[in-house]
Amino acid sequence: MFTYRIPTDLVKSLGIGFRVIVPFGSKKIVTGIVGKVHQKPPTAYDAKQILDQLDNEAVVNALQIKFWDWMASYYCCNLGEVMNAALPSGLKISSESKIQLHPHFSLEDPGLVLDKRELVILEALADKDELDMQQCADLLGVKSVHPIIKSLVAKEAVLLFEQMKEKYSPKKEVRIRMCARFAKDKKELEGLFLELKSKPKQEQVLLKYLQEVPIYQRPETNGPGMQKAGIKEAGLSQSSLHTLIKNGVFEEFQVIISRFEEISSSDKEPVLTTTQQEATREIKHHFADKQTVLLHGITGSGKTEIYVSLIQEALASGSQVLLLLPEIALTTHMVSRLLGVFGSKMGVFHSKYSDNERVEVWQGVLSGKYDFVVGVRSSLFLPFSSLGLIIVDEEHENSYKQYDPAPRFQARDSAIMLAWLHQAKVLLGSATPSFESYQNAILGKYGLVQVQERYGNAELPHYLLANINEDRRKNLLKLDMTRLLRERIQEALNRQEQVLLFQNRRGYSPFLSCEECGWTPSCERCDVSLTYHQYSEEVRCHYCGFKDQPPKVCGACGHSKISAVGLGTERIEETIGLLFPEARVARMDLDTTRSKYGYQRILEEFAARNIDILVGTQMISKGLDFDGVTVVGVMDADRMLYYPDFRSGERAFQMITQVAGRAGRRDKPGTVILQTRKPDHSIFEYILKGDYVGFFRTEMQERRRFFYPPWVKNIRITVKHKDRGTAEQAARLLVELLKDIPVKKIVLGPEKGLIGRIKDLHILEILVKLERSSQKQAVFKQALLEKVLEVGFEKPFRSVRMIIDVDPA
Repeated sequence: MFTYRIPTDLVKSLGIGFRVIVPFGSKKIVTGIVGKVHQKPPTAYDAKQILDQLDNEAVVNALQIKFWDWMASYYCCNLGEVMNAALPSGLKISSESKIQLHPHFSLEDPGLVLDKRELVILEALADKDELDMQQCADLLGVKSVHPIIKSLVAKEAVLLFEQMKEKYSPKKEVRIRMCARFAKDKKELEGLFLELKSKPKQEQVLLKYLQEVPIYQRPETNGPGMQKAGIKEAGLSQSSLHTLIKNGVFEEFQVIISRFEEISSSDKEPVLTTTQQEATREIKHHFADKQTVLLHGITGSGKTEIYVSLIQEALASGSQVLLLLPEIALTTHMVSRLLGVFGSKMGVFHSKYSDNERVEVWQGVLSGKYDFVVGVRSSLFLPFSSLGLIIVDEEHENSYKQYDPAPRFQARDSAIMLAWLHQAKVLLGSATPSFESYQNAILGKYGLVQVQERYGNAELPHYLLANINEDRRKNLLKLDMTRLLRERIQEALNRQEQVLLFQNRRGYSPFLSCEECGWTPSCERCDVSLTYHQYSEEVRCHYCGFKDQPPKVCGACGHSKISAVGLGTERIEETIGLLFPEARVARMDLDTTRSKYGYQRILEEFAARNIDILVGTQMISKGLDFDGVTVVGVMDADRMLYYPDFRSGERAFQMITQVAGRAGRRDKPGTVILQTRKPDHSIFEYILKGDYVGFFRTEMQERRRFFYPPWVKNIRITVKHKDRGTAEQAARLLVELLKDIPVKKIVLGPEKGLIGRIKDLHILEILVKLERSSQKQAVFKQALLEKVLEVGFEKPFRSVRMIIDVDPA
């Protein structure tokens, strides 16, 4: 944070949260946000003066800045990194380099030597006041003009300057209205009609306007007029309209309009079942003495109705409400349900929105247009001023963790801190709560409310295990699908019911392999095999984006037998097409939902029963509520169990339970088929019984024994460099320095990362396990930042990247 002087003319208007333009260094001009106004000038340097104020009203409030300060401190990052993540791109002022003629420049200077390209630019500047870099490049037909501009600056022929400009541009609509003399005087209008008798096309335009805007029955309607596009849509002459505007019959003007469709709200209170009413009462009771309550409601228990009831009550009290959802897929489905209740009073905020749309939601929260917002983790940064309630739906979801770039925050935990700053309440909802949240609940730190029956008395799905190895031995396995799963899918199709098939891996197959020697094509820049995508006929790295044509022959032995190994969603989609040719199949993964409305389109088709079988990744496991789904198939349950992470068992239980919860949500019973090679694995016993508490207790004993969260606090430091040896030396030095910090801890590593090289950078990891004391954690984090800087200042390690991740997922 840097200190600047406020000019006298800005003293009264400038305050916290305003954007300003300031000098930075000897040559740079940058934009920033006022975080604090005080009377203490810095002693180490002479504070420069703010150049200009960009806003008439603050775009950020003081509570947001406090939240940013906490996040920077807790997650060991810079305040600037938090601010960069918090502000929508549309609110960030961009600068553009431009040139203009030097006021003292003269082409007649005898000592001046110019080449042809420099002359072209100077001649263009003689006609124009200024040129940007792209215009210069276009003039000369070159890609880079920087050497030429640098030469002209050195010769004092041009001046180089930065022009600040807003990225946000409001949406505008062109409208027309009748000029006052015709709108207010009937005789003038009658005279106009007589004049236009011989001009039928102009007369038609005039009649269309009067039809749309009844100015004599309702004179006030002439002010807003009508859309200019309405004339074109009616098939009337555009040139006739332009003539009428030119002749002073109509005037053309622009209005700023919202990018979001206006939707009326029903404001109907949800009809709660007795169980839901009781749960709502319990939540309110806990809120009397606890800030946070965990709602542990089984899948299909109707948590959304409970949310709606609490949201309506909070809004009626004059408070703001934030509903956090883990992913855009769930946002799309949930929004359509909530819009019916809250209409345009509700704002939506997620990454599929354009920069301009996100700015409009931001401004809507600032202005009070949106007191209720539904969004993903980035919506925590919106400018709330009086939050009363934050609801974190599916609070266990890994999607709430931000990985890159910094701040690497956990949205659920950050929401609790944001609520504390606003003195608001937090409701965490999940059918399979995170072990950290459930531990806090049973220890009494959070309130705990449980809902153990489904909405409308729908039955929980029935689980069946399908042994892949057994079917393969008996020759019953067809295209990686067991007989049991095939039979249940066919039965559902015969009953005209729907099926969900879950495989948390996109693409056709995880890798290709030579049948002779086992060679696998791998990424040139990362230590991973290339995933085969049949649809686009390419092999692709999902880490760096590298693409290539599938190899025709083995890169090791030259053999031509190369086969696809393993299952991806694309391959399952193909398999279903072969086994059930009559079924209508669709796929929901990152590849099919890249477009802005990709999720929505697939979900709408599925809801309309235009899709019989939907194949998908974890997107299909979250919050989807379709009454036609009676069969859910988990294609490879084992893959989740053997991931090298202490949370793999917890996540497998959560993922399987969540995706299973999509089945049988109405009066038709649901069946879940788990395909596995290890049907005797202990986790399946807990899943089949729906025994979350039993599984929680077993896992917690293991975690306590080996010092894992929630018993300790984890911090992971990732060290990256293009040279493996340099990365190892930096990591070892950092470990030695960390051991000297006087806080009780366990330091593990450095070890090679799970993927040892990504984008040509070698990766090593250090894991620190800290005691839970918040005071000791703060001491360690401060020292950790100092040690990281200390290593970075060493000459051999200046180009080494060291990334701190607090509470790694």
